Amino acid sequence: MEYYESEWARELQLRKAEAQADDLPRVLIRTTAGDMTVELFENEAPNTVKSFVSLVEKGFYTNLPFHRVLPGFMAQGGCPKGDGTGGPGYTIPEEFSKAGARKHFRGSLAMARSMDPNSAGSQFYISFLPTQFLDGQYTVFGRVIDGMDVLAKIVRIDPERPYPGLVPTKIIEMKVLRKQAHGYSDFVSKPE
Repeated sequence: MEYYESEWARELQLRKAEAQADDLPRVLIRTTAGDMTVELFENEAPNTVKSFVSLVEKGFYTNLPFHRVLPGFMAQGGCPKGDGTGGPGYTIPEEFSKAGARKHFRGSLAMARSMDPNSAGSQFYISFLPTQFLDGQYTVFGRVIDGMDVLAKIVRIDPERPYPGLVPTKIIEMKVLRKQAHGYSDFVSKPE
């Protein structure tokens, strides 16, 4: 509890500063369950944000499902195969071990990955609750700032316990609402 009290106080200070600056990139995530707007932590996870914005601008996420949605935990999407095994053809290095890395709170947007810490690509998840056990292991690169109620509407899907006929919530489209003037295609990556 003490951990989250101190981290939450830090998070609130960061959010206040970000609100005053009002310049972080924002992306609309339009889903079959409703719309969410996310703000991206370009200062703490610049490479991850560049990759994500680049994929959004290419239409990569259009019609992809939230293929793994676990109650009380998170909703994961961004896999082009729809089963958690696909990616964009490259991976990006982790940014969770950098000084000042953001923590997992309700509505945090983070990169999913395999056991290799540098294996994130296109798959991301949104936390339903604070998840301290993921801090320092997965790159948090944004947060939901509007549409938090949509998280409760995303269809729960456990790939390890498939339920026939269950239709996953899909990403209809993603749209960049705001970004910095610099380019977003010059991120560091390596082929998958």
